[in-house]
Parts: sequence; structure tokens; C-alpha cells
Amino acid sequence: MNNAFIAVLRRDLLLAWRSRADLLVALSFFVIVASLFPFGVGADPDQLRAIGPGVVWVAALLATLLALPRMFSQDFESGVLEQLLLSQEPPVLWVSAKIAAHWLSTGLPLVVVSPLLALMYGLPPGAIEVLALALLIGTPILSLIGAIGAALTLGLRGAGSLLALLVLPLMVPVLIFGAGSVDAWASGIGLRAHLFLMGGGLFAALALAPFASAAALRITMD
Repeated sequence: MNNAFIAVLRRDLLLAWRSRADLLVALSFFVIVASLFPFGVGADPDQLRAIGPGVVWVAALLATLLALPRMFSQDFESGVLEQLLLSQEPPVLWVSAKIAAHWLSTGLPLVVVSPLLALMYGLPPGAIEVLALALLIGTPILSLIGAIGAALTLGLRGAGSLLALLVLPLMVPVLIFGAGSVDAWASGIGLRAHLFLMGGGLFAALALAPFASAAALRITMD
């Protein structure tokens, strides 16, 4: 089983690297969206520090959403997805590998770039560390939730718009606690509650999302 997980993970990461232009689109979208807000709200340092965490989180959510449709679409179009479903390997195993590959190729680069964007908003070093930590915990949840929506909308006309309608309401709590963790640190009330809630959400998503995604793929392919 572990061999199947590693094989699918390596394959998807290799495919992502070969089509890295698509990955750069999501990363560029993240940077551009986060960079536009200072032009719209002005250059007041206090105002930028106040909105910075929320803006970075919204940009990360939208960039993740932009990259979600390709999680299963390439394999669906090439027929690989049908072969995987017919194989003897548990669907949960290779679905988990595909979700992990999606986060490593999309979510992790957003986490790495986020401190640079936080500097643009004048966030202090402590706030930047909290923001990066919150994104490190929260972006996998976005990929896990998004996998369910991507599986449910696979092959449908207008799948991108429908996918957004399905998963955005479920992603809002992650956005609230992720951006709120920086505010909690800044106000001195402690951020453990925010991070613990996000950690609990991550474990819940890890336990449930691969099974839900696998079931949705079976329904879609039937």
C-alpha cells in the first residue's frame, strides 16, 4: 500500500513539475492579488498592518481554488482515473497521494512566499511567523476540502464555478481562524486556541476528506 501511495505521489509531482507553468499561474495570482490591495486602500502603515493577514489569507484561498480543478481532471481525461478505480489498491490511498501532491505543488509554495508579502504590509517578525505557521496548518485543509468539491464536479460543464460555490462556504472557517491567529498574537490574548482549532480541523479533514473524495469519484465515474 505504501508503495502505491509513493508511486502516485511521485507521478503527480512529476506531472506538476512538467506543467509548472500552471503552478506559476496560481503562485503569480496569489502574489498579484495580495499586491493589489495597498493600491486600493492606500499606503497608511497602520491600515496595511491591520488588513495584511486577512488579505494574504484571501489570496491564498483564491489561489488554491484556482488550482483545484486540475487535481483529478488530467487523469479523468486520459483515462488513468478509471484505471485507478478499477485497480486493487484502496481508492483512499491514491486519493490521499493526489491531495498531498496538490498541496506540495500548490499550497507549500504559497506558504513559502507569504512572508515576503507580509513584509509588504509592514507586519512585525512575530506576526510573520504566526501567519506562516497558520498557512502551514490551514492550506492542507483547503486542499482536502477542495478535493471533495473537485471530485463532485469532475467532468461537469462550468465545473470551476460550481466548485467554488461548493467549497468556499466550507473554507470560510479556516480563513477566519487563520487570519484571526495573527490578530490574537498582536492583541496579546494568545493564539493557541486558533491554532488548536485549525489543528483539529486538519486532523478531521485528514480523516474524512480522502474517503469522501473517493466516494465522490466513484459516483462521478458510474
